[in-house]
Amino acid sequence: MPSSFNHWVDLTVPNALRLLGILVIALVLNRLLRAVTRLIIKPATGQARQSQLREQQTRTLAGIVYSAGSKIVWGVALLTALNEFKINILPAVTFAGLASLALGFGAQTLVRDVITGFYIVLEDQYVVGDTIQIADYIGRVEHLTLRRTVLRDARGALVTIANGEIRTVSNLSRDWSQAFVDVSVAPESPVERALAALETAAAGLRGDPAWSQALVDGPRILGVQDFDRTASTIRLQVRTAPTRQDEVARELRRRIQAELLKQGIPVSSVQRIELTGVSHSLHEAAQPDTAN
Repeated sequence: MPSSFNHWVDLTVPNALRLLGILVIALVLNRLLRAVTRLIIKPATGQARQSQLREQQTRTLAGIVYSAGSKIVWGVALLTALNEFKINILPAVTFAGLASLALGFGAQTLVRDVITGFYIVLEDQYVVGDTIQIADYIGRVEHLTLRRTVLRDARGALVTIANGEIRTVSNLSRDWSQAFVDVSVAPESPVERALAALETAAAGLRGDPAWSQALVDGPRILGVQDFDRTASTIRLQVRTAPTRQDEVARELRRRIQAELLKQGIPVSSVQRIELTGVSHSLHEAAQPDTAN
């Protein structure tokens, strides 16, 4: 009896030491994993809502990565510990492999969405509140997860896009936005006079304190963009705070119209009409008859 007890002790003590080693290694790996995933978190640099949302998203992402990694560590530790009790883990590993393979085939679209969403958040491509363009959809980001992006478009509709379907995205809310304003004046009007009037309107907008917060650069006159027998087109450029280009362009057009009327400079009265998707014979029929 004592000999069998000693034999059992001889077997148990090494196993217990190995189990303790497995536990310690698993705990250390979890601590290292926690430290690494904390590097993903981007702390907010201010009280801005976008900065706060960025921190929240990266914290969520770090939590997901840590949770998945921790489950893998403890799963491997458990299988290694079972081997110490002389339990054959090959069937369990085989079953887990087949289950993972089946799950991978069945959920490959979901996996693609999640991986793409991971890179969207990690690379800070856009956050909630940004105005972006994805394919033909333009709108404000209302909701962002690892699986999908939800936009509010100009019609007020909510557009849900799977992250895995996103190939190219344009962020219209970063740094600055830009607008071009084309003004067509009558061809008989001197270009120098029209340029001076446009500069007066642009200077008035630049000097208006009510609009200074929206302006980044300009408005400035680029010059004559096009001219023919019907009109001389002059282009202006203005850079604004993100997403404010439309309202600034509207105000600039209003000031330009008022200045042209004030100085008596006529604008072009010819409207250009482009026919698309019609046959050549119909296009010719739409042209004015100059023979008579």
